[in-house]
Amino acid sequence: MKTFSDLSLSALLKSNVARQNFTELTPVQALAIEPALAGRDLVATAETGTGKTLAFVLPVIQALAKEPAGAGIRALILSPTRELAIQIGETFDKMAAGSGIRAAIVVGGLSEHAQLNAIRRGAQVAIATPGRLYDFLSRALVNLGGVRILVLDEADRMLDMGFLPTIKRIMAAMPASRQTMFFSATIESSVKHLVDAHVRNALRIECGSVTKPTGQVDLHFYEVEPDRKLGLLEFMLHEEEGSFLVFARTKHGADRLSRKLVRSGIKAAAIHGDRTQNQRNQALRGFQEGQYRVLVATDVAARGIHVEGISHVVNYDLPQVPEDFIHRVGRTGRAGARGTATTFAARAERAEVARIERTLSIRLKRLELSAGIPREERHTAPVVAIEVASRRPRLVGSFGPRRRFASGR
Repeated sequence: MKTFSDLSLSALLKSNVARQNFTELTPVQALAIEPALAGRDLVATAETGTGKTLAFVLPVIQALAKEPAGAGIRALILSPTRELAIQIGETFDKMAAGSGIRAAIVVGGLSEHAQLNAIRRGAQVAIATPGRLYDFLSRALVNLGGVRILVLDEADRMLDMGFLPTIKRIMAAMPASRQTMFFSATIESSVKHLVDAHVRNALRIECGSVTKPTGQVDLHFYEVEPDRKLGLLEFMLHEEEGSFLVFARTKHGADRLSRKLVRSGIKAAAIHGDRTQNQRNQALRGFQEGQYRVLVATDVAARGIHVEGISHVVNYDLPQVPEDFIHRVGRTGRAGARGTATTFAARAERAEVARIERTLSIRLKRLELSAGIPREERHTAPVVAIEVASRRPRLVGSFGPRRRFASGR
């Protein structure tokens, strides 16, 4: 199968797919959609940006079209971050248009009241992050007893983020006789025990290399001193075209770098876990629409960044683990387009760079640092000397024999 018209989708779904200008199937879609439509359990791994969302959204909608109205939540889609859940929801709404099937977004940082109302008004699908969903479940505000389809998107990342106990409790609240689909960009070694326990005769799908970045991305590397990283990034922004997604290791580092870029006249915003949902939405929307040329992100927040046309990813700080390098780099070179990913590292970080190359079986292309890259100015507060007038020793009385002592003796 090569096109969506070849699939056994309903006429409505084919019309909605065509309306969004989707024609040719990606490899993961070609391999996963038909078995999912048939009710098979799946464990699918594919490179980031290869269309995994449609591979599970379309089968879910088609299956629920046969369900009676008012049956409660019948499908659950779990994702690691709010942004990813929201973007899945946007795709779901476009594909389900005209079907009467509705989804409720259940995530932290947004109105609890609005989310519960969406469920009570008859949403058949919950698209959720584990933490907020379990909060609702533990307070008996949501019932998962009727769920017949479970999808875990970015399953490995959810476990990396410590959601395993929560996910197990959520699964325990659902019927065992359900269709379960695991989707991820990396191999599921970290979720193997979860897969073994919760899928039935699953179809295993692998598309492309899931242990190294896609071949559509040029991998560059600069060995650069920390105080020249900002100058190098500004040089790249001046010399190259397109949008930049820049990764910082910490929330504070992301905020600080974003502010420095803005002071240099570059339109930039930051996105990380300490930002409110409105701030995160505004930053992501502004980046998507071109209001910001640079988005500075941490790894956790970046899992929800699915923006087409990002021309350049910059590892301003090295990732904590080599596997995060794949997810960072996967934000560019999507849907067949070429992209560039550039990594900055100091001489003292050579061992970490070598570990990334060894673990992922890749080679970063070494580039020479331009002699004109300036050092970042360090602003230190002036030292102010305050003269303290000397005082004569104060005499202190004693309750002992009549003697006098100077204080401090």
